[in-house]
Amino acid sequence: MPGIVVVGAQWGDEGKGKATDQLGDRVDYCVRYSGGNNAGHTIVVNGERYALHLLPSGILNENCIPVIGNGVVVDLDVLFQEMDGLAARGVDASRLMVSANAHIIASYHQTIDKVTERFLGKAKIGTTGRGVGPAYADKVNRIGLRIQDLFDASILRQKVEASLEQKNHLLVKVYNRRALDPVQVTEHLLSHAERIRPHVADVSRVLNDALDQRRVVLFEGAQAHHLDVDHGTYPYVTSSNPIAAGACVGAGVGPTRIDRVVGIAKAYTTRVGEGPMPTELFDADGDRLREVGAEFGTTTGRKRRCGWFDALVVESATNANAFTDIFLTKLDILTGWDKVPVCVGYEVDGEKHDTMPVSQSDFHHAKPVYEFLDGWSEDISGCRFFRDLPKATQAYVRRLEELCGARISGIGVGPSREQVIVINDLLG
Repeated sequence: MPGIVVVGAQWGDEGKGKATDQLGDRVDYCVRYSGGNNAGHTIVVNGERYALHLLPSGILNENCIPVIGNGVVVDLDVLFQEMDGLAARGVDASRLMVSANAHIIASYHQTIDKVTERFLGKAKIGTTGRGVGPAYADKVNRIGLRIQDLFDASILRQKVEASLEQKNHLLVKVYNRRALDPVQVTEHLLSHAERIRPHVADVSRVLNDALDQRRVVLFEGAQAHHLDVDHGTYPYVTSSNPIAAGACVGAGVGPTRIDRVVGIAKAYTTRVGEGPMPTELFDADGDRLREVGAEFGTTTGRKRRCGWFDALVVESATNANAFTDIFLTKLDILTGWDKVPVCVGYEVDGEKHDTMPVSQSDFHHAKPVYEFLDGWSEDISGCRFFRDLPKATQAYVRRLEELCGARISGIGVGPSREQVIVINDLLG
């Protein structure tokens, strides 16, 4: 059975939670391999809405083991709040596994994140302020805290003191803030040790053993391709590698373990935070997409920037991730337009581009070149087979398939779990 990676093909918020949830009842392990609680998945099951930030989407399927890999940075307060919230609604989170090598977001990471973003002013990145970037920076600088450090109070104390020695200088002398107390920080972290202990595992070995036994392992990336620190619209990116290749690093499996890569793309385009977005709309159409599509961040509540589908953005993600399939979400939101524009190229200083420019300066100045497809007025939220869709809707899907370079195997036509059209079985 396959190892499957699910990756956002745009700038996040594509509906990865819904897509992974569709596979969940046939998946044995669901693994988060990157990011932290700056990400958010919203899933609707039997009319109930669940907002997940750290827990993998598979947590809602009782036969699936949810896993947090070593590539994730974990805010323990948020993790336990999320687990408690699910328990109050009858969802058992006790089977969760967390890698001993996952890094911890400490309170000082959040403080540094917020003051740094304010200090940047107009040059701000648009961070969520959750401490994710500073935690990854400490990881790379080899002064980070790992889950396993919670079980050695002496080591943890030394690491916190060493990290705060430099950070307190920064807070006091540059940002005019009070120094943080390493004792308080350490004691707070240690208060979580016994609760997290039963969940800690050698995740790499567990997953490789599962794949050896022909179990289905779903690797769930946070954020999306164009937020990847290496391949995204830098510097307006996240601090990790949510691309498909990141699953190997962030979960401890080899590339030959991956059988299928599924790109999740919204039927239009959205983005949260700063950075270029050529098809962004500042008119009534943009407002309508936002309101009908409920485009407000799961994690921050911020309004999402909305625009028409950008085929070059998704094609670029297809190329770098080698998508075998695309799952198209929120197609129902486009009902009611006479014509639906699709970006098929850019114009930059009078020059035509049919792929994303390598230069970020060019991408910032890119003007979309649109192809106008016929719209539809029929309500498609009740459709369960591709043939049930209006002809114009079918044509829209097939044109996106041509432009993006990968087959569209699933379509979301509403927020609920059952509002899905399956064209190709991802496990078949």
